[in-house]
Amino acid sequence: MKLVYTGKTKNVYALENGNYLLKFKDDCTGKDGVFDPGENQVGLTIEGVGDVNLRMSIYFFEKINAAGIRTHYVSANLDDTTMEVLPAKVFGKGLEVVCRHRAVGSFFKRYGQYIEEGAPLPEYVEMTFKNDALGDPLVTKDGLVVLNVMNEKQYDDIKVMTQKITRIVADEMKARGLELYDIKFEFGYDDKGEVMLIDEIASGNMRVYKDGKYIDPMTLSKLFFEAK
Repeated sequence: MKLVYTGKTKNVYALENGNYLLKFKDDCTGKDGVFDPGENQVGLTIEGVGDVNLRMSIYFFEKINAAGIRTHYVSANLDDTTMEVLPAKVFGKGLEVVCRHRAVGSFFKRYGQYIEEGAPLPEYVEMTFKNDALGDPLVTKDGLVVLNVMNEKQYDDIKVMTQKITRIVADEMKARGLELYDIKFEFGYDDKGEVMLIDEIASGNMRVYKDGKYIDPMTLSKLFFEAK
């Protein structure tokens, strides 16, 4: 294996078969020793977090693949906390896709004068460029096309896939007495331009509530697997 990228929470290795291997770490983003999935630096190490993030990713990737939605997931090995994935190119210099069921977080900060906090949203999809210095700016479909980041079909495919995947995650949460407020994804594309879900699906990428109270990612991971 050849190390090709060292990330904050995962390392990426190239495999001889042309695929890649993601090695999940116990390092977490945060600040001053406090876990914060929105931070852009490693702030602490929590033993076992890499394992639980991989477990949740396996659980959802297998369900999503079974639903006929394309992902980069091939297989995983819990013994060494790794996941084999298909090669994929990212859109632009990195793009995040969010699906929102309720008006909270940055959505409410932007549009609070038009909507009550926590109000329901109809599978609202938005995309932002990954750019810390610019505060991850929002970008429209027209903007993505004009900037040659993606074409119209890729945008439409991502939107439909995002809503389908979000329904799968939301249903799994609901079965455990939990409510998914919003979730963040990353998508890539293969050498034919076909879109696929990439990265991971872990508790740190979603906002989940129980009885109207927010559940932090580590507690969510514990509740998710204890409930079944």
